[in-house]
Amino acid sequence: MKMKKKINLELRNRAPEEVTELVLFNCLCVNGEIEGLNDTFKELEFLSMANVELSSLAQLPSLNKLRKLELSDNIISGGLEVLAEKCPNLTYLNLNGNKIKDLNTVEDEEDDDDNVEEGEEEEKEEESLRGEKRKRDAEDDGKEEND
Repeated sequence: MKMKKKINLELRNRAPEEVTELVLFNCLCVNGEIEGLNDTFKELEFLSMANVELSSLAQLPSLNKLRKLELSDNIISGGLEVLAEKCPNLTYLNLNGNKIKDLNTVEDEEDDDDNVEEGEEEEKEEESLRGEKRKRDAEDDGKEEND
């Protein structure tokens, strides 16, 4: 079944503006492109396009409320930068089973720097907590010897 037809079936007599979840797995894309999905799906929060032979996200419409996107088992190899622009509230992305070669296209250099700083801060905090625990353990050992 082609993607456009699957979308019409999944609507179940609802307007696209009313749909919050759309599951399109195992249907077929034409030329590896998204078809039948457009900006009228304003309330869409979950979209599954797993195993649809998708190779490009170029035709992805703006989905401002989309939080979860399943793209597993496709033939996507790049072009992920469109996700940041078209899906600004995306919190979950599944790309398992694709041919992604390099995720640098979706990473922001500032975010990388922030993550490094956060990681260093977490390490310092963990070391501090371990030091405090060793100190308490030593105090407890001293109390036990005095008893």
